[in-house]
Amino acid sequence: MKGDKHEEQELGSEPTAPQQPTEEEEALIEFHRSYRELFEFFCNHTTIHGAIRLVCSQHNRMKTAFWAVLWLCTFGMMYWQFGLLFGEYFSYPVSLNINLNSDKLVFPAVTICTLNPYRYAKIKEELEELDRITEQTLYDLYKYNFSNTLVAHPRGRRDLGETLPHPLQRLPGPAPPHEARRARMASSVRDNNPQVNRKDWKIGFQLCNQNKSDCFYQTYSSGVDAVREWYRFHYINILSRLPVDASVSLEKDQLDNFIFACRFNQVSCNQANYSHFHHPMYGNCYTFNDKNNSNLWMSSMPGINNGLSLTLRTEQNDFIPLLSTVTGARVMVHGQDEPAFMDDGGFNLRPGVETSISMRKETLDRLGGTYGDCTKNGSDIPVQNLYGSKYTQQVCIYSCFQENMIKECGCAYLFYPPLPGVDFCDYRKHNSWDEQAEDVTSQDVLSYCYYKLQDAFASNRLGCFTKCRKPCSVTSYQLSAGYSRWPSVTSQDWVFQMLSLQNNYTINNKRNGVAKLNIFFEELNYKTNSESPSVTMVTLLSNLGSQWSLWFGSSVLSVVEMAELIFDLLVITFLMLLRRIRSRYWSPGRGRRGAREVASTPASSLPAHFCPNPASPSSSPPGPAASPALTAPPPAYATLGPCPSLASSAGASSSACTPGEP
Repeated sequence: MKGDKHEEQELGSEPTAPQQPTEEEEALIEFHRSYRELFEFFCNHTTIHGAIRLVCSQHNRMKTAFWAVLWLCTFGMMYWQFGLLFGEYFSYPVSLNINLNSDKLVFPAVTICTLNPYRYAKIKEELEELDRITEQTLYDLYKYNFSNTLVAHPRGRRDLGETLPHPLQRLPGPAPPHEARRARMASSVRDNNPQVNRKDWKIGFQLCNQNKSDCFYQTYSSGVDAVREWYRFHYINILSRLPVDASVSLEKDQLDNFIFACRFNQVSCNQANYSHFHHPMYGNCYTFNDKNNSNLWMSSMPGINNGLSLTLRTEQNDFIPLLSTVTGARVMVHGQDEPAFMDDGGFNLRPGVETSISMRKETLDRLGGTYGDCTKNGSDIPVQNLYGSKYTQQVCIYSCFQENMIKECGCAYLFYPPLPGVDFCDYRKHNSWDEQAEDVTSQDVLSYCYYKLQDAFASNRLGCFTKCRKPCSVTSYQLSAGYSRWPSVTSQDWVFQMLSLQNNYTINNKRNGVAKLNIFFEELNYKTNSESPSVTMVTLLSNLGSQWSLWFGSSVLSVVEMAELIFDLLVITFLMLLRRIRSRYWSPGRGRRGAREVASTPASSLPAHFCPNPASPSSSPPGPAASPALTAPPPAYATLGPCPSLASSAGASSSACTPGEP
């Protein structure tokens, strides 16, 4: 039998069928031939819950539809939750963490001002002229005789107009609406109060530009405010003529006349513990424990006996009554490397009162970058720091205003540091202020420029509040004050006697000339507020996994399965498009010539997957009648189905297998 078998193979009467590929002979990359096959394989093998129900219930269309809708709904809900989670993550929310710490604390800097500037000898005559103009204005408007000089030497406003051209004047105010007037009259009748017949008017002055094409009135509802503001503006211009070192030499001599006693932590202060500067409105200012101090004060114990204690002189000698209408002192607590903005953070001390201020330290650390709009050191702020100190938002805002003042008006404002080489505004020095029409003076132009710029600054048209971002690290001190009468009735006699002998204090001034200040830490515990990301990458992945497990009950590998499914879908779609393009643009072009080539090709030379239909023994042999069947182009080889079992004779291969035949 072995010989017969060997003989049959040698004769080659019947070719053997090709061997099926084994697992070792499979291709390295294979894809499914249809979407249906792909989804069936995915649903049978995936670890996602519910997907296998789509295949197991294929003989029950209702269940298949139900599970398909349920699967798609859970899929949509899950990715809707994913969208919310990603939206929350990319909004960069922060959480505020509060920590309480206890340790030795560096005592902050304390700035004390006299609350009233002095009359300096070098500008005393100009200040006296300004006083006379203001006194005459008060007499004209309110018939108030400020001093006997007006009676002895009456001066009209015309005589003073050459020096300061726009004294205050009455301006008609807007008439009240008809309904408001009627309601006011009805209210006065009900209260049995007859309506006072008085005129509605305001106090102000007119300001114009150089060619007087734009004018406006600076008005005030209070005459006191109008007088002080008008006096203050001209006082600043006069003060800018004072040499820088003129006030310094005077202020050092005035320290003993202002501060009677100074003690910190039961130890007396000395000149090395303070520095001096002059404020245009608050006069002499002394800063204790600033950054120039060689040894910063440390507080190791809380309480009033372990802080700063000052005895101040608050009487007004040679002060300017038209510039400041209050008495006492002004104090501010701030950091060592921060300038003292007395207008913003200071508060007044009352004469004859002991003020005890307890402090609590508090720090705030913000997250910068994408988590918050803050700056670490101000290096990324497009505003030059004119103070040369630590960056704060107030430093930036005032530096921005000064830059715009120099740019628009040609000189620096006296309240803020100037740029190098730029002088403070003085209408006697700067010719740019004097280019005006015949009836417009330099003071008018200066006032016009300043008040226009001030209005633009307050309404943020200069952009200072937008440019100056908050610092990422802030240290503040929460203050609470207590007041008591000082000295008491029983002790005032000997206290005033000691002050008069030791500090040349005039005993007749009594209580209105002294004040006492105590500043101390209430406790050494301080609060630290810090921001941290509310949603981190770990939190995001945890939330995504929770949502995935909730809706599909799967794991990270299930995500990879979904990615594989999407990749296979894209590849199958690409292959199907490529096959359609080949069948449309390549196969029809072959025409009859391609059919003849196929007809004339021997069966033995065709590929293995291009197989003839099995012919029955009773079939007629191929003849000329069979040729018309070959006029249509054959299908693409790639679309042919698998080969059936071969016929016993080679002559039976006259026609190709149609696609889809088993």
